[in-house]
Amino acid sequence: MADYPMISEQIEDVDSARTDGHRKMDWAREHMPILTAMQEDFEANQPFEGQRIGMAMHVEAKTAVLVETLAEGGAEVAVTGCNPLSTHDDVSAALDEHPNITSYAKREVDDEEYYAAIEAVIAHEPTITVDDGMDLVAAIHEDYPELIDSIVGGAEETTTGVHRLRAMDDDGALDYPVFAVNDTPMKRLFDNVHGTGESSLANIAMTTNLSWAGKNVVVAGYGDCGRGVAKKASGQNANVIVTEVEPRRALEAHMEGYDVMPMAEAAEIGDVFLTTTGNRDVITADHFEKMQDGVLLANAGHFDVEVNLDQLSDLAVAEREARDGVREYEMEDGRRLNVLAEGRLVNLASPIALGHPVEVMDQSFGVQAACVRELVENGESYEAGVHDVPDELDEEIAKIKLDAEGVEYDDLTDEQAEYMGSWQHGT
Repeated sequence: MADYPMISEQIEDVDSARTDGHRKMDWAREHMPILTAMQEDFEANQPFEGQRIGMAMHVEAKTAVLVETLAEGGAEVAVTGCNPLSTHDDVSAALDEHPNITSYAKREVDDEEYYAAIEAVIAHEPTITVDDGMDLVAAIHEDYPELIDSIVGGAEETTTGVHRLRAMDDDGALDYPVFAVNDTPMKRLFDNVHGTGESSLANIAMTTNLSWAGKNVVVAGYGDCGRGVAKKASGQNANVIVTEVEPRRALEAHMEGYDVMPMAEAAEIGDVFLTTTGNRDVITADHFEKMQDGVLLANAGHFDVEVNLDQLSDLAVAEREARDGVREYEMEDGRRLNVLAEGRLVNLASPIALGHPVEVMDQSFGVQAACVRELVENGESYEAGVHDVPDELDEEIAKIKLDAEGVEYDDLTDEQAEYMGSWQHGT
């Protein structure tokens, strides 16, 4: 396996970096009551003692709180990034200071370094994996299958990763159980909708210093993430156009009041394009040739394949950095098309990116922590393949959040519970 150095060996002023990283983490932790409550329980009971947890995640302050929560529960944790531009080096260095954590995550690595860091995590021979995008799971299966027998299971954070895992499972190639954290209500209904919507739009606005009001915003894909982007953009007085390939989602967007049309038509009138599909070649040369001068092109899907930058570069006669995080491509006729964050996750990969709001990630990472605990306690009851998160775990996280917010809610009476569970009550 690759001999790749931990982050503390890669930065010059490690003490200063750690101070800054801990400051960011402290702020995040103050607003993460779910993980705070879970960490208190984990510290008292040490449920992860003897476990080695390998993680490939967006290593920034909120993720760091999850990593520390698992480590404080007794686990040895090795972590790296899941995107070359989403790591905060100071946070990574702060994590690496913890006696139970080794961090290899570094910002702006090339492909070779990115995968070498994943191999460095695998060298710790994890018994549990926590992934965002499935690169860690894929690397283990492709290159280190001898480790699989000692892996209890894993958890996957994001839509793209779950899609990849389900395809792998369908092919009979997934050899240990993995929880689809992305698909559970406490994740997708809040993180995907509100988190992606708010953070993507906020990051684009801060990166460009441009307004949303009155602009034609083209949202590619109307899944949970696209729905959130459309909702938030509409709330900031943008005109929202949705493109879709799935007829029911297209109809849903239409019934929500958005314009729905093919990308070929939207390309002619859009001011801002934001892809949320998880698929490749959503915006291509045919669309670039129709776009107006000054458009913004951004991606909120996991990988940088939705906007075909190779084709855009081939069409361009000149390229330059128009602003930090904005690359301008000049067409032969003088039109300028602007790509944000190199086509990577715009809310995590631009120079000022902070990712999703703290509160929504507290919910998602609470589910992650609960899934790791479930694997340790009951992993033998799950066969190899993709598994839905047990509903009681998701409900547990919701209850912790409601309690922290001081929100009270009703319970079913015995009679109501019996009525809802019976088929014998008629009209």
